[in-house]
Amino acid sequence: MLEPTGPLPPEIYWRRRVFAIGILVVALALVIWLVVMAVRGGGSPGDAKQAASSSTSSVKKPGDPAKSSAADAPKSSASPVPSAIPAAAAQCPDQSLAVKVTVEQPTYKAGEQPVFGIVITNISSVTCSRDVGSGLQQISVYTLDGSRRLWSSTDCYPDGQPDVRNMNRGEQAAFQVTWSGSTSQPNCAGERVPVPPGPYSVVAQLGSVRSAAEPFNIA
Repeated sequence: MLEPTGPLPPEIYWRRRVFAIGILVVALALVIWLVVMAVRGGGSPGDAKQAASSSTSSVKKPGDPAKSSAADAPKSSASPVPSAIPAAAAQCPDQSLAVKVTVEQPTYKAGEQPVFGIVITNISSVTCSRDVGSGLQQISVYTLDGSRRLWSSTDCYPDGQPDVRNMNRGEQAAFQVTWSGSTSQPNCAGERVPVPPGPYSVVAQLGSVRSAAEPFNIA
């Protein structure tokens, strides 16, 4: 169909002008939207979804140690840390201990070395601590009537390694001492000579606690 020549009727002229203005408005709105998106760094809807996902994953999860802050750290008053080492017990006083000495066999031949046992027992009703090291133990050999001391474990070996024990009620600490069969004096003074055959007794002591005398013989 051919366009009419000559001046357009006024109504057609205004319709075309309004249509052109509308197109310009739409084009201008599209340009403005594109500029705004460029300024905001916008992208496709998929990009926006990915950005939202990354933001969510960076939020610290409760209890995540790698991201915990000082405020999230346990407080010592609310969360006491258990100790790997038991708390030290009070020291055992002498009256809380009992000492017993034993002889491995009742009779030894001349030249044999008698073996003595010492047992330290906590006779109190509570757990307590005591250094029962060899330097604090004393095992002594006497004549049978106890009138003369012939040998003591601390005469020539007064020092020893500490041996601190936490002992419960009724708990025991046991040790053995071998005697050479020779005499001794304090500070290892004088000559040491073998004791002659005969009856003897042995006594053990820790602090002021002394055992009952135990008899034995050297044949």
